[in-house]
Amino acid sequence: MVAAAVDHGAENRAAGGRQSEAIWAVLEAVPDPEIPVVSVVDLGIVREVDAQSGRVVLTPTYTGCPATLVIENMVRGALDEAGFVDVRIETTLSPPWTTDWISDVGKRKLRDYGIAPPRGRGERSVECPQCGSAETQEISRFGSTPCKALWRCCSCAEPFDLFKCH
Repeated sequence: MVAAAVDHGAENRAAGGRQSEAIWAVLEAVPDPEIPVVSVVDLGIVREVDAQSGRVVLTPTYTGCPATLVIENMVRGALDEAGFVDVRIETTLSPPWTTDWISDVGKRKLRDYGIAPPRGRGERSVECPQCGSAETQEISRFGSTPCKALWRCCSCAEPFDLFKCH
């Protein structure tokens, strides 16, 4: 069901009918609390919407993510406000979230916001989201949040975060 850089909820949406589509639309408007330009759907945190059984399944970006409870509360609030008060939220850690689940739209939004999206498997270079140069270097494995690393562009000298691949 999961494919690299593909909306892994597409199959789930197609099977779910109008109510599932409505729930997906609500969730697409829920921003990530740490990177508000991307939604929880863009990041692939929403694993499943099952309108028939009345559940939404979330997977945090990593075990121990400090934003997990905030995301659950934001999703709950959005669902309640849209009238989906009977939909329950489940959080699962297996299989673990991967950056492969970030949609292409999500990667573009990250880049436009100034965060380098995760590199593809086997890619070594990191492009500066400011000027596009591949002349970059890692400054620290730890960036503004635990899921990002701090990098610097050697061409424009701007620091930027790289969303860590995992």
